[in-house]
Amino acid sequence: MSNTLRSMRRLAAIVLLLVMPAVVRATVLVPIEFRELVTVSTTIVHGRVVDVRAGWMDNRRAIDTVLTVEANEYFKGEGAATVLVRVPGGQMGRYRTVFVGAPTFQSGDEVVLFLRGNSARGAAIVGLNQGAFRVAPDRSGRRVVQAAAVMSRTGELTEAVVRGDVSRRPMPVEAFGDLVKRVVAGAGAR
Repeated sequence: MSNTLRSMRRLAAIVLLLVMPAVVRATVLVPIEFRELVTVSTTIVHGRVVDVRAGWMDNRRAIDTVLTVEANEYFKGEGAATVLVRVPGGQMGRYRTVFVGAPTFQSGDEVVLFLRGNSARGAAIVGLNQGAFRVAPDRSGRRVVQAAAVMSRTGELTEAVVRGDVSRRPMPVEAFGDLVKRVVAGAGAR
């Protein structure tokens, strides 16, 4: 009888597992074309991260990080001297939420961010890490925008990343801002 009881319990457990709906969550990032990135962004700001704070969200189910960015200049849109940006994921004490594809920041980081939403309450970065460009000095000391690792230029879903590709080389901040403004002007003409 004990073998029969064990078999019945196993069968009940298997049936229960098959009947229960499985919750599967995934992050899928499709490479975004630069023109689309510019077009869907309500604000594009070049600035420096001055504060990074994690906080509980969704009734303590997840942690988001809120950045305070001191704006140097706006390539698209207008805003205040500081911008609040909400990034999914973060750490509070021993608790940590990891959101694949979300960029991480530290105070002092110089960035160009493509944002969507209200920057006074915490705008979101368009395309997660695809909408966050780092700014750093090159060998000569001039400030350059680092090209995103994966960003579609053709609009295709797949695109080969070629090492040393000229289009992926860092670009001076001023030239990057001019490129954004040209795309904005071209989108307005349509």
